[in-house]
Amino acid sequence: MLRRFWATSLAADLEYQVNVLIELLAVAGNLAGSLFVLSLLFGQGGSLGGWSWEEALVVLGLYTLLDGITSTVLQPNLSTIVTHVQNGTLDFVLLKPVDSQFWLSARTFSPWGLPGVAAGFALIVVAAARAGARPDGATVAAALVLLLSSTVILYSLWFVLAATSIWFVKVWNATEVLRAALVAGRYPVSAYPVALRTFFTFVLPVAFLTTVPAEAILGRGSAPWLLASLVVAAFCLFGSRKFWQFALRFYTSASS
Repeated sequence: MLRRFWATSLAADLEYQVNVLIELLAVAGNLAGSLFVLSLLFGQGGSLGGWSWEEALVVLGLYTLLDGITSTVLQPNLSTIVTHVQNGTLDFVLLKPVDSQFWLSARTFSPWGLPGVAAGFALIVVAAARAGARPDGATVAAALVLLLSSTVILYSLWFVLAATSIWFVKVWNATEVLRAALVAGRYPVSAYPVALRTFFTFVLPVAFLTTVPAEAILGRGSAPWLLASLVVAAFCLFGSRKFWQFALRFYTSASS
């Protein structure tokens, strides 16, 4: 089913091939802006929150990769929940013989976010090598698990926010607030004041999106943080599932 979903989405999107160039320019512009801001934060010092320039680039690379995943899968799918609620077409989704959360989360695949994924991956590899990281098999496995956990956490945050449209219908402003808050993941969490560091770790888990996986890639990961990331990801995914089931109890279909 997922293969059929994504094949039809690709066939439709690839009719507009000039979008590839536009997306490449957008990714290059965003990355250049992020590098410029990061250079300003470093100033005359040689570190940012205890992170060197190359190490901080690994964090930025992870943010760019996750932003590409957001543009490829999350935003094209989850933004349509609002439209379905507004137009009453969520009725048809709920009547399909397939899990509604799966359908809403995976129906569309946009290739225009892939340049961001590629740019993020390339930046991670180059920056980690320049930082002196020599990952072995266990380190790579831990980094991949943490990256998967980051994706699950990011998805859960987006889905829960999109699901609130059942009550509030238009949640575009809240979506922009979330994206603005997640921008904090461009930089190591240790670079922020203690209050923000605590907030981005225990309230809005930005630290688990980029900083914790970056630690693993650089060979500084630890079992407690790996376990904590898995627990947070499982909790967020379970919470998003329960929240959706709860929200559907308040959904009034277009025909009732």
